[in-house]
Amino acid sequence: QLMYTGFAYATRAGISICVDDMLVPQQKAALIAAAEKEVHEIQMQYTSGLVTQGERYNKVVDIWGRTGDQVAKAMMDQLGVEPVLDRLTGEALFDKKGKAVTQESFNSIYMMADSGARGSAAQIRQLSGMRGLMAKPDGSIIETPITANFREGLNMLQYFISTHGARKGLADTALKTANSGYLTRRLVDVTQDLVVIEDDCGTANGRSMKALVEGGEVIEALRDRILGRVTAADVVNPETGETLYEANTLLNEDMVEQIEALGIDEVRVRTPLTCDTRYGLCAKCYGRDLGRGGLVNVGEAVGVIAAQSIGEPGTQLTMRTFHIGGAASRTVVASQVESKSQGIIKYSPNMRTVTTASGGLVVVARSGEVLIVDEHGRERERHKVPYGANLAAQEGANVKAGVVLANWDPHTRPIITEYAGQVRFENVEEGATVAKQIDEVTGLSTLVVIDPKRATAGGKGVRPLVRLLDEAGNEIKLAGTDTPISVTFQTGCIITVEDGQQVGVGDVLARIPQESSKTRDITGGLPRVAELFEARVPKDAGILAEVTGTASFGKETKGKQRLVITDTDGVAHEFLIPKDKHVLVHDGQVVNQGEMIVDGPADPHDILRLLGIEALARYVTDEVQDVYRLQGVKINDKHIEVIVRQMLRRVLIVDAGDTTFIPNEQVERAELLKENERVEAESKRPAAFQYMLLGITKASLSTDSFISAASFQETTRVLTEAAIMGKKDELRGLKENVIVGRLIPAGTGLAYHVLRRKQRLGIDIAGGAGLQELESSAEAQEGV
Repeated sequence: QLMYTGFAYATRAGISICVDDMLVPQQKAALIAAAEKEVHEIQMQYTSGLVTQGERYNKVVDIWGRTGDQVAKAMMDQLGVEPVLDRLTGEALFDKKGKAVTQESFNSIYMMADSGARGSAAQIRQLSGMRGLMAKPDGSIIETPITANFREGLNMLQYFISTHGARKGLADTALKTANSGYLTRRLVDVTQDLVVIEDDCGTANGRSMKALVEGGEVIEALRDRILGRVTAADVVNPETGETLYEANTLLNEDMVEQIEALGIDEVRVRTPLTCDTRYGLCAKCYGRDLGRGGLVNVGEAVGVIAAQSIGEPGTQLTMRTFHIGGAASRTVVASQVESKSQGIIKYSPNMRTVTTASGGLVVVARSGEVLIVDEHGRERERHKVPYGANLAAQEGANVKAGVVLANWDPHTRPIITEYAGQVRFENVEEGATVAKQIDEVTGLSTLVVIDPKRATAGGKGVRPLVRLLDEAGNEIKLAGTDTPISVTFQTGCIITVEDGQQVGVGDVLARIPQESSKTRDITGGLPRVAELFEARVPKDAGILAEVTGTASFGKETKGKQRLVITDTDGVAHEFLIPKDKHVLVHDGQVVNQGEMIVDGPADPHDILRLLGIEALARYVTDEVQDVYRLQGVKINDKHIEVIVRQMLRRVLIVDAGDTTFIPNEQVERAELLKENERVEAESKRPAAFQYMLLGITKASLSTDSFISAASFQETTRVLTEAAIMGKKDELRGLKENVIVGRLIPAGTGLAYHVLRRKQRLGIDIAGGAGLQELESSAEAQEGV
């Protein structure tokens, strides 16, 4: 009936398309003229040598990208509203104030796009805005955009440039389907045996959910992230301190509304990652069944659903590598943080500050955070502040909403001294380790540290640094040690002090221009998702601190610098770092375990080892979501968590204790827990283990079921290994059962298998034992 009604009214509406529906915005000419003027200015700067070729290209692409968006916005604003006309006279109506009365537009093209029937704002933009920037066949962006649209028509050059894109699009689509299909297949294979097999595993673990904030703006609100989840801890009303929702409550729309209204900014929820169910998941850890809106049913094949949810939009992702420039680099620049609510300022435990001579506070911690807590001491908000930021408010101060808490220069990173004294340069030799640059506009000269690879013979292997002297001319030592203070200058930094100058605490010794480090290419789209799920170690990965301690630089070797972190017990941990790498710490700085000490993309294995499962889950979830969000695809976090759970299903035995395992053996987590329980029952020593992160292909092949693994990849290897080890397949997953022709243990099939097993074990059928209990009783009987 709904369909018939829809058809009837669509026919009556008589929507059609004509050329006049494509309204070219009136401001278009002015916007394009302004952009052309800007581009001309940058061209002039380039010809006079003020900006480099790369900067000029980035800026031009940026300007045109922005202009395209502005034209599109002007066009949508113009298309979206129309004046209300008098029915009798056909003239525009005005209200009492003399303003024209408007209504939502009946423009055919706008209605089609707005209702979601066909087309999108991006397509209308090509019809009546401007086509914008186009890509070359190799994927790089041509800096002269197509300013015309299809309504105005393209000239010969514009048409030629357009054909690049069209052809590349068709070729890409063909390659993309194959890649996306393979990703889906790997995902399905790694999760196919994950089924909800019980109501509640009884765990109290979970992960903390916060709103996703980037560069000061909320990308995904907390309410969207916790909707349909089960709480792992009580949700407390911050005003009264009473419990709003107890642990194990399924949060629905009304509840998340209330949580948001009360300004609660962190909720601990159950997650598939921490579920204690052995061979499957429990309903409480999964939460809402996204297809039905209630708690998920026992027997739901949530693994396959997760794999399909992530794999299906894969065909919509791009294949190319994005160059960070244009839209991506615009969002990063934040230069201050403001309080959103009233409260008392607190600093995070790892925050370190120094007080300058003028009484200002300067942050000298890499991962410091400013918190605002209410009068009950509960955290209301938390802001990251970068190294070198000026704090505007003291700890313990009471602030109102909208107060600036800290500000910093977003374009440069300072190197700050934590001690006062007289500057003495070492190895700062013009032409060898530093170069003198004279600013054309101001005529001032600055010293810039040159790359050790490009340094002359005199500057090879030495790093320019600063030592501080007291009044007597002796080197100032680090408090409580004999180590003299030295601050090493990194490649590319601009030295802002002079030899012999007196500096105070918190003064800037040098600054590192931020622009240079931001122009890394990021792998976008499908390859990035595959890279994350395969848990590949990124090339030029960043290095995380293994322990909490004080950083110092040891003796340098050829081409490498030695970073030493001395932990609280006085044990030194050494890292050898290539000289061209960007070290984020300096002498005497206190670093926390898992903090980034060398710049570069993070290695997920390090995150798991040093920061734990929750940090890893947060990293993978956020990174995968970033890729899909760029394409406007919404995926629920829990699907990604289900995949990560499967990537973590094997553990490495560190100490075997009294179990049957051997050290450094890789075993399934479920097997290990079962064995540990057996040993603990006999009051012996259980095995100690650490989690391992396997990529999805590796995880699929290392599953306990050899039938499933053999049907995935490398059949001969899997089967020969299984035969040599005399493996036994328990037929727990869906795939094994399909292959041998049994009913799959999902849906009604799960109930069927539970019943069969009860009959086989001679248990009362009416008894409420689920699969979990049956597993253990079956094993007990086999043991007999």
